[in-house]
Amino acid sequence: MKSFPDFMKNPKNKVDASQQNTDDIEGYYFQGADETQIAFWESHTDRISKKHAHVFDEYMVCVSGEYTAYLDELEIVLKPGDELYIPKDTVQWGRCKAGTRTIHAFGGRRIISKIKA
Repeated sequence: MKSFPDFMKNPKNKVDASQQNTDDIEGYYFQGADETQIAFWESHTDRISKKHAHVFDEYMVCVSGEYTAYLDELEIVLKPGDELYIPKDTVQWGRCKAGTRTIHAFGGRRIISKIKA
């Protein structure tokens, strides 16, 4: 597969560009009853994310392409099937190559919905 299936990319679940840490990527999310979230990201071009940290833990898996994660001063290259656990409050950023798809699980509410129920 070169893209996530269409049912995972419902416009109602699209992550607004203002909430992205990486410019020009496509992201969608799902939220659990406890407000934990899972996000799916696709990068269509080579990109670099902004330095940031979360107040909750994060888990990610690289589905396709290559993602280089920087955690504080540690560099970790993720290829398809590789997983990474990022403890809360860890300063992080990354580089992704065109065609990279990743799935992230957040131990808290990472994306704030702009849709009213």
